Amino acid sequence: MSHPYRHQPPRAFWKGAVADVHLADMTDLWDPIELSRSDRIATAGSCFAQHIGRNLALRGANYMDMEPAPPVFEDSEQARRFGYGVFSCRYGNVYTSRQLLQLVGEALDKRAPSTLVWEKDGRYFDALRPGIDPVGLESAEDVVASREGHVAAVREMLLSLDVLVFTMGLTESWVTEDGTFLPSAPGAIAGTYDPDRVSFHNLGYREVRSDIESAFAQIKAVNPGARMLLTVSPVPLVATATGEHVLPATTYSKSVLRAVAGDLAKQHDDIGYFPSYEIISGHPSRGMFFNPDLRTVNGFGVDLVMKHFFSGALAAEFASAPEEEDEGDFEIICDEEANESV
Repeated sequence: MSHPYRHQPPRAFWKGAVADVHLADMTDLWDPIELSRSDRIATAGSCFAQHIGRNLALRGANYMDMEPAPPVFEDSEQARRFGYGVFSCRYGNVYTSRQLLQLVGEALDKRAPSTLVWEKDGRYFDALRPGIDPVGLESAEDVVASREGHVAAVREMLLSLDVLVFTMGLTESWVTEDGTFLPSAPGAIAGTYDPDRVSFHNLGYREVRSDIESAFAQIKAVNPGARMLLTVSPVPLVATATGEHVLPATTYSKSVLRAVAGDLAKQHDDIGYFPSYEIISGHPSRGMFFNPDLRTVNGFGVDLVMKHFFSGALAAEFASAPEEEDEGDFEIICDEEANESV
C-alpha cells in the first residue's frame, strides 16, 4: 500500500540519513543558496559568524570589508582585537535581532538612538559596540565621531550588498531607558550598571520574528535585490540573567531563534537557512565538536560546518580554503564572554 512517506527522498529517513551513516559522511543537510563569486556578501551576528566570513574570504568570495584596518597594526590578529576584519563592518557582535533592527534603522535614518558613551578608567567607549576597542578613546566626542563614520559604512554596505549572512546568537539583552538594546551588560566591558537606568529583557518568538522581518524590509526598500541567509549559533550562553539554570535558558534562546529562522526561510523566497546549529549541537555529534568548556566550537566542528556550507553547487563555485589555514589558531572575538567576569 502507498503512504505519504514512501516517495520521500533518502535524506528524509533517520535510519538511512543519520543512524547508518558516519557523521562525516552525512550529505544533503541543506539546499545551498545560489551564490556566485561576483555576489557581494556581508556578515553580521554572534561570534560564530566570524567563521563563515573568514571562510568565504579564504575561498575567493566577494566578501565585503567596509571598514578595513589602517596600516598601524603589526598584523591582522592585532587589528582584529580592535574590531577590524571581524565582520563586514566594525559593529562588533550583533547578538540579538533587536540590535540588527536598530543598527539598520540607524544606518538608514529610520532611528536616532540617544548618544551612548561609556567611560572606564578615563577612557571612552561606544556602548553599542564596546568591545571593538580594548583601550577606548580619549574623549566622548571621539566616540561620537567614530560612530558617525561607522554608521556611514554600514549604510554603504546595506545599499550595495547582495547577501547578508546573519548569525542569530542570543535572545537576552539589556535595554536602556529609551529602548536601545545593548550588546553587553553595562559594567561588563565598560560603563556602570545602574538598575534604575537599564533593564533586562528576554526576546520572545514574535519579537524576534518581527525584528528580522522589519530589518530585512528596510534593507529591501533601498536594495531590492538583497537576500538574507540566517544561521543560528551553536555556542551556548556564557551566562543568563533570567534566574534560571543556564542550560534551560540556553535551550529557550536557541529554540526561539531556530524556530524564527526556519519559519522565515519557508515563507520568504529571498531568505535562506543554513543548519550550522544542528551540525554542531545535534546529538549525532555526541558533543565531540565542543572544546572541554562544552561551549566553544573546536576546529573539527568548524571544518565540518564549512564542508556542508560549501556543498552542492557552492563546492564547484568556491575552491577549498588553503590547507595551511588552521581553524584551531583562529581567535574568535566574543563580547559575551565579559559577562562571566561581572
